[in-house]
Amino acid sequence: MSHARRRIIRPVAPVVSDSQRQRQVQNLRARLDHERVALGRWQKRLKRSFNAVEKHQKAVARVERQLARLEESKCHA
Repeated sequence: MSHARRRIIRPVAPVVSDSQRQRQVQNLRARLDHERVALGRWQKRLKRSFNAVEKHQKAVARVERQLARLEESKCHA
C-alpha cells in the first residue's frame, strides 16, 4: 500500500478575465469604504458611551466615599 486508495480530483480554477478582476477590485474597494464609514460612526458612539460610563462610575465612587465617611463618623460619635 504505497499509494492512496483514492485520489481526490479537484476542478481546475476558472481563469478570471482582467475586466472581471477589475470589477471585483472596484466592488471590494467600495465595500471597504462603506465599512470604514460605518466603523467610524460606531466608534464615535462607543467613545461617547464609554465616557458616559466613566462619568457614572466616578459619581458612584464619590457617593460611596461620602456614605462611608458619614457612617464612619456616626460610629465614632
